[in-house]
Amino acid sequence: MPERNFPPKNTSKIRIITQVLTTALKLWLRAQVSQISELKVEIKASDRQIISGRIPSVSIFATHAVYQGLLITQIQLIAENIRINIGSVLKGQPLQLLEIVPVVGDLIVDEKDLNASLSSDLLSTALSDLFVKVLPTDCPQLQPINWQEIILENNQIILRGMRGTNSETTPLEICLGLRLVSGHELQVTHIPIKPDQGDILEDNHEYNLDLGSDVDIQELTLIPGKLVCRGRINVNP
Repeated sequence: MPERNFPPKNTSKIRIITQVLTTALKLWLRAQVSQISELKVEIKASDRQIISGRIPSVSIFATHAVYQGLLITQIQLIAENIRINIGSVLKGQPLQLLEIVPVVGDLIVDEKDLNASLSSDLLSTALSDLFVKVLPTDCPQLQPINWQEIILENNQIILRGMRGTNSETTPLEICLGLRLVSGHELQVTHIPIKPDQGDILEDNHEYNLDLGSDVDIQELTLIPGKLVCRGRINVNP
């Protein structure tokens, strides 16, 4: 009878730990979003590192993830220097981060997905807050805006909606230029596109948006129908 070679017990145990860890990480990622279409996770770590709960690198690929109502078309990330509660995970408890994790990657949002997100409080509130920032200080007070469409062009965003005053509701269309000032700061500029809106937005107005020290954007590109972002963000425990 031919001799059968069985894998070493330690190797089998590590494989089981890796499978458990991968499953726990996927569950943790799914818990961060309300919906996701495709999710791939690859853990890169030695046996000793896995047992100690320290993972040098994890690559993540996901499509059509919904975060707080915002639909992200595609996201590809690499997280490094991760420390987790491996002992608790092996006992079936949820995965937890024990330290800040730096994450680098690419994010793509298609125009159709951005428009599908207009009903979310996160996006509609952000757009309304941004609109107020680029208005002149003496502009009449506006009621909440009902945003209806977003059009992505080269380095520009066109916003269409309905704005209300004390007496009437009228269509609104504005064009905003977007420029990366630094890794954590964006400059938004109003670009006049309709003569009949001169009473509200007659001049160019700029506003710098600070994204915070946990963000470091290397590239932000607006092309027709698509937004592409590349950079780094710190994920806090």
